[in-house]
Amino acid sequence: MYSLGALMSIPFIPSTSQFLGRRRTILLASFIMCLGAALQASAINTSMFLASRWVLGFGIPFAIVNASSLIGELSYANERPVMTSLFNASWFVGAIIAAGTTYGTFQMESTWAWRLPSLLQLVPSAFQMGFMAWCPESPRWLVSRDRGEEALAILKRYHGEGKDGEEFVRLEFALMQETLRVEREMASRWVWADVVRDAAMRRRFLIAAVVGFFTQWSGNGLLSFYMKKILGLVGIVDNRTVQKVILSNTCWGFINAVPIALLAPRFPRRTMFLTCTIGTACVYTVWTVASARSAIENSAAASIPVLVFIYVYSPFYNIGWNALAYTYMVELFPYEQRSKGIAVEQLTVRFAVFFNTYVNPIALDAIGWKYYIVYCVWILVEIATVYLLFPETHNRTLEELSFMFEGKEAQDRVTKNVDKALEIELASVGADGTMGEETKGAVEHKA
Repeated sequence: MYSLGALMSIPFIPSTSQFLGRRRTILLASFIMCLGAALQASAINTSMFLASRWVLGFGIPFAIVNASSLIGELSYANERPVMTSLFNASWFVGAIIAAGTTYGTFQMESTWAWRLPSLLQLVPSAFQMGFMAWCPESPRWLVSRDRGEEALAILKRYHGEGKDGEEFVRLEFALMQETLRVEREMASRWVWADVVRDAAMRRRFLIAAVVGFFTQWSGNGLLSFYMKKILGLVGIVDNRTVQKVILSNTCWGFINAVPIALLAPRFPRRTMFLTCTIGTACVYTVWTVASARSAIENSAAASIPVLVFIYVYSPFYNIGWNALAYTYMVELFPYEQRSKGIAVEQLTVRFAVFFNTYVNPIALDAIGWKYYIVYCVWILVEIATVYLLFPETHNRTLEELSFMFEGKEAQDRVTKNVDKALEIELASVGADGTMGEETKGAVEHKA
């Protein structure tokens, strides 16, 4: 029901985001999730519990799409990749709390064994609603709504530091205005028509769909949802031991995800995605061999490499599909299509989770460790897809990336009018309209 609710919310995300803006859409999503958590904690029958899961699922994509976009659109270009990578790494904070809570409550005899974890789902959304008052709106959304003065004020406050801060901000603002103007001219009237608008957009949305599916179907779904079955295949069946492995693996994921989120964005995206996929392929191969030995030879010693490589898997996965998924989505799409692109990524995420929920347990019960071979082969497909399809977006501004598939002509249309727009902006504050080459180069690097 959670995945179904998420799937049903996808069509409404772009229009809602454009109408309400990033901040208010996040507030709406947080309210929906608070409502869902309250319903789940107070459920008196199965129908009410399932309905609460649907409500929670309906709210989460609105928050993910707009939070990742807002972080990317507020940050400096040289800080943006790290900020958006930390956004996804923070998932482990909630996962650790959830794993620790269920470890403590699974022995309870009363309904609080599930009511307490359900109620705790309300806390992050409540905090988000409380602190959103101090979060600025996306300047790009403000520009798109003809609220340029507010956008400029935000840029001055958060991007205007340093010796040439004022000139830097005005050039950044001019680039933003002109890029959004050209994007609006090229955008389709119907909100979802951009998905098939032209070859450039079709490639973007294809990559978004691929990323969403790969983030959930790189073998991580087995570890996230079916650790008990995986450990059972190698003879680890004690419930307390299983809970300890789940909790420790989640903590280990957080420990390595944060430094990886700080480091991975500093390297080319393709290199990191290839490192991720090749690494997970190697891990799954060793894991499959060890599991096969455990089953065929009935060897308890084979459970040790299985456990070891469960922990080795996490850093390789985090290098790409955790650290760079939303970083890459923000960079891949122009502002006008960004919420649609991340919504499509969320669509395939939910399809993949839906598959993981209903197919993985059946396959594990039916063929055991042999099911891992499917993932070994599939990850090879991921390696080939990344190599052949994924473009490089490293070390470029959002405005530079807006037309990377459309060719030089679209970018030149923006560049041609930026100086003129800047002259108008500078004239309004009594400037002479000139711009030094040194400052221009710094802005192109940081804007």
